Amino acid sequence: MNTGSFERTATHLMLALFAVLALAPLVVVVLAAMHPSGTLLSGAGLPDSFSLSTFRTAWDEGGFSRLMTSSAIVAVTVVALTTVLSIPAGYAFGTMRFPFADLLFYVILTGIVVPFESLIVPLYYSFRNVGLTDSYWGLILPQTGLSISFGVFWMRAFFRSLPPELSDAARVDGATSWRILWRVLVPIGRPAIVTMVLLVFMWTWNEFLLALVMISDQTHRTAPLGLSAFQSRYGVDVPGVSAAAVFVAAPVVILYVLTQRQFLRGMLAGSIKG
Repeated sequence: MNTGSFERTATHLMLALFAVLALAPLVVVVLAAMHPSGTLLSGAGLPDSFSLSTFRTAWDEGGFSRLMTSSAIVAVTVVALTTVLSIPAGYAFGTMRFPFADLLFYVILTGIVVPFESLIVPLYYSFRNVGLTDSYWGLILPQTGLSISFGVFWMRAFFRSLPPELSDAARVDGATSWRILWRVLVPIGRPAIVTMVLLVFMWTWNEFLLALVMISDQTHRTAPLGLSAFQSRYGVDVPGVSAAAVFVAAPVVILYVLTQRQFLRGMLAGSIKG
């Protein structure tokens, strides 16, 4: 075996090992959810007979229909607002020169640098004073603000990595900056945009602290917050809690599976260059 073949084989074995380590906890949770609800489990193992009854029980008792709907409303709205605002802002910061551009960009980056936990208490009192607690907007607005900080940084880096000849050629043909952005650069940047969308959706869907502080009523509870309440009530029911955890994790996993090629291209195509 030559050196190249050995290195390739060793790389594949290493990747397979990491894949097993990453997937093993997920497999254990899914197998636990396959046991009948209320079964006492002492470790990982196959159920005597596979059944989806535990999923139906957890779904009904935990009210996950309402919880998943609330999380979907918040996550989709945050992703839409972040995408629509981050793309033109990133384009402006990445390709244009205007007064105080660097200063404004660094101000936007404070949303990434400053820990969100340090802002949660004053944010709660500010939102309570204007009546935004116990509402979807109490979750959407802060998460959109945080996500736009990352989105502008991400899209600015992508636009700066593109050769300027693309924009120059379109401008010679009479295209405006707005047309160059949406007709020329955005189609090229689909992998970077998909990567941003997936990351923002994942962060928004999994957000727990903000929902815990802002939401106290049942109507606007999100899935992670509902999972915590479900675990508090049915903590001894390991199959039921496992089934509930699968519900909460499933949307992110499904979205990643559907967009994995675009996601990996966006991560590896120099999107964070510059």
